[in-house]
Amino acid sequence: MSNSNNTHTTNNTNNTNTKNTTNPNQVLALVLACYVMIILDISIVITGLPEIQAELEFSNAMLSWVQNAYTLTFGSLLLLGARSGDLLGRQRMLMIGLALFALSSVLIAMAQSPLVLLGGRALQGFGAAILAPSTLALLSSYFPEGPKRIKALAWYAATAGIGASLGLVLGGLFAGLLSWRVGFWVNAPVGLLLMLATWKILRDQSAQPPAGKKSLADYDITGAITSTLGMSALVFGTVHSTQAGWTDATTLASLATAVLFLGWFLRIESRHPTPLLPMRLFKSRERVSAYLARMMFLGAMVGFLFFATQLLQRILGFSPVEAGIAFLPFTVLTFVASTQVPRLTRKLGNHNVALLALVILGIGMAWLAMSDGRSDYWLAIGLPMLLIGLGNGAVLGPLTIAGVAGIREEDSGAASGMVNVAHQLGGTLGLSILVVIVAATEAGSSSALTDEAQLAHQLTVGFEGCLVFVILAGVIMTTLNRKPVAQTV
Repeated sequence: MSNSNNTHTTNNTNNTNTKNTTNPNQVLALVLACYVMIILDISIVITGLPEIQAELEFSNAMLSWVQNAYTLTFGSLLLLGARSGDLLGRQRMLMIGLALFALSSVLIAMAQSPLVLLGGRALQGFGAAILAPSTLALLSSYFPEGPKRIKALAWYAATAGIGASLGLVLGGLFAGLLSWRVGFWVNAPVGLLLMLATWKILRDQSAQPPAGKKSLADYDITGAITSTLGMSALVFGTVHSTQAGWTDATTLASLATAVLFLGWFLRIESRHPTPLLPMRLFKSRERVSAYLARMMFLGAMVGFLFFATQLLQRILGFSPVEAGIAFLPFTVLTFVASTQVPRLTRKLGNHNVALLALVILGIGMAWLAMSDGRSDYWLAIGLPMLLIGLGNGAVLGPLTIAGVAGIREEDSGAASGMVNVAHQLGGTLGLSILVVIVAATEAGSSSALTDEAQLAHQLTVGFEGCLVFVILAGVIMTTLNRKPVAQTV
């Protein structure tokens, strides 16, 4: 008995020593590299869509599924991908996610038909559903709450904002100067290098599967099935609504199916001993407000990118490359603001920084809504983008910090999954709502307007909708999280 106890003590000591030898900065570099790959790939596709349509002979209706196939699998499998790291080990799941992402990128780059490309995009979404929550969970594991985590999450938020706009620039350059396929080919060697880095860096106990054998009953299989079906129906119905409207029979049937399965899922989670989504995550008003505000915020930002791209190219006549470069004021200020989050949080508190950022973001969005077809770029677009970039960079960090605040180690994957679910659903649902609203303005507009004037009017309505989402995010943060706890750095 004594020898057994000594052996157990020695193993625990070795595990602790192994964990302590892992350099958190190396983990942060790995996380940011993985996240950049995901974010860049999402936006690179946008500027390559015209070339993809021409080369592979996509119909207009099918072309939207280049994005939708990715969105559907990504959103549907996020909860499952998030919890898998907690149960099966973060190193293992990160390796699987990277392998799927790299393999799918090769399939897309080699695609000679729409079917192969869409299949590759769906598989890529599966890989991203594992990668995105795994990266955020690693930050929660290796950076304890306080100054170090705030700084790490500030860099994580900066990566999200910069990667999205940088992807537009690179996508325009690849599509205009080389080929849309280049953006996907690059993922193969990058993915392999990141797999090697994952194997070398994440070798401590916190990245490994939990000790002890588990039976099939220990895993929330029914929860995994119902959440996947429910999220699939929700994302599909939301995406379908952008073309068919919210009153379409297929849209309504999909949303009803989503309510049914997600309601069943929540019932299962409240009773399962090892749930896919622990209900205790929602006991914190701070976390709940962060999830809801993030959804509103992402609805505004995805709408901003969507409508601003059309404004630049279809109204002002910018080429894809010029449009990508035109987003640089937004990109630069996003980076600058995100690097100042730790200092601002020390002085004002996490909650107050988020509210201040939303105010700045709202001012920029209101300014942008005043632009029209005769607008000067710098006065009507470039300067508002500076404010939007400031707000974007300053709010992402605080919302992420609040979304994973006070969680247990064993729940870090699930909490990270909720942050990503709010991120993904907010963008998808928000854009769908805005597109339907904008389409309705076309039906009720005057026939005397020219096509360009009509489009300019619709884009104005779109930006106004983005402003409403920003206001809602601020209201949620104010009402649900009335007692902010100041962070110290």
